[in-house]
Parts: sequence; C-alpha cells; structure tokens
Amino acid sequence: MNVKIHDLMQKRVLTLQRHNTVTDARELVKKRRLSALPIVGSDGEVLGIVSTTDLAGELNEGTPLSKVMTERVYTIPEYNDVSMAARVMRRRKVHHVVVTKEKKIVGIISSFDLLKLVEGHRFVAKPAPSESRKKKRNT
Repeated sequence: MNVKIHDLMQKRVLTLQRHNTVTDARELVKKRRLSALPIVGSDGEVLGIVSTTDLAGELNEGTPLSKVMTERVYTIPEYNDVSMAARVMRRRKVHHVVVTKEKKIVGIISSFDLLKLVEGHRFVAKPAPSESRKKKRNT
C-alpha cells in the first residue's frame, strides 16, 4: 500500500483555543459535522484535542476547553504511509491523529478516513500465512 497520509487526511482543519468554551466546540462540531477539534496555542502549536466523546454528557456550557480537552495528542508527519497512522491509532486506542509539517497542523486523519481505503478497495489484504509443512521433531 503506497497511500500517503497527505492523500487521505482532511486538509481543512478547524481549531479552537483553550479559552473557548464547551458551547463553542459543540456548535462547531454540530455545524461542520466534525468528530474532533485540535486545541492550539497562539502560535498554532497543538496543546490538546477535543472529541465528541469529550463534549458528551453533563458539562457546564461555559466550561473552558482547557478543562475537558485531552492533552496527549498524537501527531504524525504528512509524508508517512497511512499504515503508520493506523498503527498509532490502534496502539494508542485513539480515533484521531493530527497531521503536521514542520510542527504546524496541516491536516487531521481519523479512523473513518482509514476505513475509506477498505470501502474504496484501495487496500488489498495480504493472504493469511500458510501452516508450516515441516513436522516437529519429538525429543
């Protein structure tokens, strides 16, 4: 598979800042049909991420995103193969990885984006390994 992250990622990334509120995030998620929003600092550096899961439940509408965001954000360079993004998501049990170029956000890729490969038949599964024909020796 030679599909690069750049080919599959969402290039238009909407972000919010730590001081924005739960209301701001919920409105943006609903209006733009998003599942996650990176939280950035004044220089555009990634400080956290807020997903629809983080915004679910009983939260005060005026709560700043700094109180609900996940601070551990996984990033990946845009030139990597999508298999690297899949590996990060699987191992870290996350559904979104922020895509960077020289430490700046250039995209975001989700587990749903990876499913597009399967749905579009752009990914070909390798056949399962066959059983060994060698007989084991008894010692």
